[in-house]
Amino acid sequence: MAMINLRDYYPFCDNCTVEVSDEVAEVLREAERKERNYIERVRWHKAHYSLDLHGGAIENYALDLSPSPEEIYERKLKHDALNLAFQTLSPAQKRRVYAHYIGGMTKSEIALAEDVDESTVRESIRSGLCKLKKVFHIFF
Repeated sequence: MAMINLRDYYPFCDNCTVEVSDEVAEVLREAERKERNYIERVRWHKAHYSLDLHGGAIENYALDLSPSPEEIYERKLKHDALNLAFQTLSPAQKRRVYAHYIGGMTKSEIALAEDVDESTVRESIRSGLCKLKKVFHIFF
């Protein structure tokens, strides 16, 4: 059994020492080491900005967090489902949906680039999204 001072964890506690099992003491020491390592990584990388930037990618890198096998598998399933769903679209729908949602082009820019009416592009994207929704509904 180990004795710990709760003041180390709770500053408002006045001289509170408790006896805890060795496993609990080791977990507390490990948490303290991880916190110190995190602070050192932030200092070393001069990361004095939000580590949540880009969906937490910077924080995950700084903490050396790698995705779990379950997360990797789920990403693969979603990626495969998206590829399969895109295969069901016609070439024009595929091109227009990709240009609008991935490429960030407006519908009028797509219509101008393809020399078609904007309503044609709108209808093509709408029907493409309906097909994608049906395919994704089957998988998820």
